[in-house]
Amino acid sequence: MNENYIISVTGTQIVDGEKETIKLKTAGDYIVKNGSRYIRYKEYDNENPSICFENTVKIDGENMITVIRGGPARSRLTMEKGRRHLCHYSTMFGDLMVGVYASTIECDLTETGGTLFACYSLDFNAGLVSENEIFIKVTEKEGN
Repeated sequence: MNENYIISVTGTQIVDGEKETIKLKTAGDYIVKNGSRYIRYKEYDNENPSICFENTVKIDGENMITVIRGGPARSRLTMEKGRRHLCHYSTMFGDLMVGVYASTIECDLTETGGTLFACYSLDFNAGLVSENEIFIKVTEKEGN
């Protein structure tokens, strides 16, 4: 990775009425290739910094996002506005198939950066697991 961009991620999750927000600001990449946009960044485990997750967010058009997480807990979540997708989600305890439904996708990314916002729900065995929001801001590093 060239890491020529600052990637700011704010993720909010509501499970059983309990809200948790996680914020991350890190160096990463942003590229536009074959009509798709890609945001790539590394995320380290807070409790064990030797564990690294390599995240890629692929944006296709204005209504579809695929979030790919590599590392010890791999996942591939496809979000398409107004449509439910069955996706692979791996945890330290085993693999799951979860339903992902995106109610909102707002993409304001240009050739040089911008923002991405999505609201989505996760379900397992047709039961709601969580309501989620993700906001990503992509900014070119100074001097690039």
